[in-house]
Amino acid sequence: MMKTALKNAANTAGEKVKLKRRRFLKTGAAIGAAASLCTRSISARGRVERPTVLGIGAGGRGRADLEQVSKAGMDVVALCDVFDIRKFEKVTNKRLKGLVSVREAYSGAVFGTDYRQMLVELGDKIDAVVISTPDHHHFHAAMQAMLSGKHVYCQKPLTHGIWEARMLAETAKKTGVITQMGNQAHANDHMRRCVELIRAGIVGKVKEIHAWTNRPIWPQGFDAPPPPEAVPPGVNWKQWIGPAPATPYSSKIAPFAWRGWWNYGTGALGDMACHIMDVGFWSMSEANKPASPRQVIAQQRGATEYSPPINSIITWDFPACPFSAGDGFKFFWYDGFVKGQFDRDSWTLDRGGKEYNHPSSEVLDGMDFEKFGSVIIGEHGKLFFNRSRPDWQLRTGSRIENFQWPDETLPRAGGENYGEWHDAIAGKIPQCQSNFSLAGPMTEAILLGVLAQRHSDQLLQWNSEKLQITGRPDLNAQIRRDYASGWDAVEAFGL
Repeated sequence: MMKTALKNAANTAGEKVKLKRRRFLKTGAAIGAAASLCTRSISARGRVERPTVLGIGAGGRGRADLEQVSKAGMDVVALCDVFDIRKFEKVTNKRLKGLVSVREAYSGAVFGTDYRQMLVELGDKIDAVVISTPDHHHFHAAMQAMLSGKHVYCQKPLTHGIWEARMLAETAKKTGVITQMGNQAHANDHMRRCVELIRAGIVGKVKEIHAWTNRPIWPQGFDAPPPPEAVPPGVNWKQWIGPAPATPYSSKIAPFAWRGWWNYGTGALGDMACHIMDVGFWSMSEANKPASPRQVIAQQRGATEYSPPINSIITWDFPACPFSAGDGFKFFWYDGFVKGQFDRDSWTLDRGGKEYNHPSSEVLDGMDFEKFGSVIIGEHGKLFFNRSRPDWQLRTGSRIENFQWPDETLPRAGGENYGEWHDAIAGKIPQCQSNFSLAGPMTEAILLGVLAQRHSDQLLQWNSEKLQITGRPDLNAQIRRDYASGWDAVEAFGL
């Protein structure tokens, strides 16, 4: 029944058409064919001042996302979540209590647990979707929504896998829907000003970029699953697993700790890099499109068959661009507590103190790393940046005296990430700045780092055109994963 519904989801000018099962030898052909079956390029209702929204993932991060899109001027008319708290005898989990408040706040909203079915059944009743699910659902939810003509706001990282990020970026371009990834600081005016300054050469041509975080703060580094638990009434566990490999239900996986599982999350890097590395990626993006790295290598501690590492340091090598020195630049990432340990008895991550991975004292140049999240190093100085605070700091030589301060070239959003999405849907601005054309390639590069974490100390040469690690066909399955029965991308989307 679901496969039939998905095949009939795409239609043109209200006329339903059948999505034929076809296997394409070339990805581009698949995307083009899928896009040609798209319901609408921007919505059957055209540009609308008050778009209607389906929230996919209505607890946790979803609660905040829905509050913000409502504030921006949208109507939340439908909710989807695998936890149906109205079937719970009692809600004691503090993270699920947020879902209770969401159901109360949008009491008139249609509710369901399977977004695939809801997207089909709601049809033209919704203009847009907000995706706030675990990482492993981002691709399927966003792809079906775009091919149904819905505008998409998707939380970071854009996808769970590298191939998925490429597909969403290409499909967004083909369909013309308005897209935005949920790295909210991208809308901060001080970030946009720093991007302009770096591109204008305030630190000279860029040689290195460093970014760091104290995450993970959830359990990571375990080498076996927790004991199975009975699935509580009101939890659609089969739908939660969705396209990913199955595992028995455990409260130690959902609703919070899934980030520490390779099958469902992408660890500290996937959680935070789209925020913290954003200013660096954006600054070095020619025509607002990030270049693909040439190679990547990771050192890590604690990664297992099941779980991302307790801490890691990753280095990407990027080719030259108009803003880089020499033949390219290097991007460094640092995460995790140096003495952290996974405690299986409590199923927690013992941080082992306050020290977490960060750049060397030479890189920091006397600056307090806890007050910043990244530094851009050029031939003539350094720019220290924190996405959450506008007091970025500059360290340069005398060349600053003759620096020509650039005009504003990026549109300002005043920190209104959700408002920018609304305004683009309403036709007030051409597009969002963190649209999938930028967010897709950035996510690809970040997830290449996730792949490197799984193969520690191995230099991986990246062939972006072929979406392959050179000489490593054994890694193809980690670039494009196989999906569980009923979720095949070929059958569902023709990809």
